Amino acid sequence: MNLSRSAFLAGVVATAMTGIVADASAQSRPAREKCYGISLAGYNDCSAGPGTSCAGTSKVDYEGDAWKLVPTGTCTKTRSPTSPTGFGQLTAFREVRR
Repeated sequence: MNLSRSAFLAGVVATAMTGIVADASAQSRPAREKCYGISLAGYNDCSAGPGTSCAGTSKVDYEGDAWKLVPTGTCTKTRSPTSPTGFGQLTAFREVRR
């Protein structure tokens, strides 16, 4: 009987510790947002236009409909030579040829 009680208590402690560690790591990561037009060819996180499946499928650098996850607030400060503004955008855009 003592063995099953000890095993149960060890399981409870392990579960509690896992929850504490997971909560701490989630809080240490900054909030992120999708930033369009900043990824290099093959390095997008997703959404690279018709005929592509998702991550890593962009064909050109700074593709306007391909996005990367970046820390919140940094997207519109990141250089994008194909963007109408010259910086990343929070929504997909058509590239400006320069």
